[in-house]
Amino acid sequence: MVFIEASPDAGTRGTTMLRGLTTITYLADDVAAARDWYAEVLGTDAYFAREAGGGLAYAEFRIGDYQHELGIMDRRFAPPQPDGAAGAITYWAVDDARAAHARLVGLGATPHQEPIERGPGYVTASVVDPFGNVLGVMENAHYLEVLDARTVSRSSGADASGDVVGRDARR
Repeated sequence: MVFIEASPDAGTRGTTMLRGLTTITYLADDVAAARDWYAEVLGTDAYFAREAGGGLAYAEFRIGDYQHELGIMDRRFAPPQPDGAAGAITYWAVDDARAAHARLVGLGATPHQEPIERGPGYVTASVVDPFGNVLGVMENAHYLEVLDARTVSRSSGADASGDVVGRDARR
């Protein structure tokens, strides 16, 4: 695997607001059936599940090179959808979900869901951008663990698979 590194200040104004994809959440009326279907599609079992109200309320998979999270949530726990908005909410990793939410609102977005602590190390919030899209932001302990591991691997000259990385890496 070869990585080409961009300039650390390319496209930024002193800070990187959207740090990367953390979790994409799909809604289902029958989370267990959806979990089973996605397990078949993805070729892996959900690593996390949470029960509520006597049934499965949430299941989550870690997938891809960076172990991005695909979650399936019981539709009854979904935040309300603004008129015209549809689809999944993608949560982008941020250092501070409350501050990111406030900044987005300050830039003209409409609050969709105020920041909510989902558990230790996990805070989500979302807004509707001026164009009608739901934009999620998330403090996510797992994302930071993956990033830290990648940083350690890069400093050693190899990624997690042992492949050399960096501007001059050759495969």
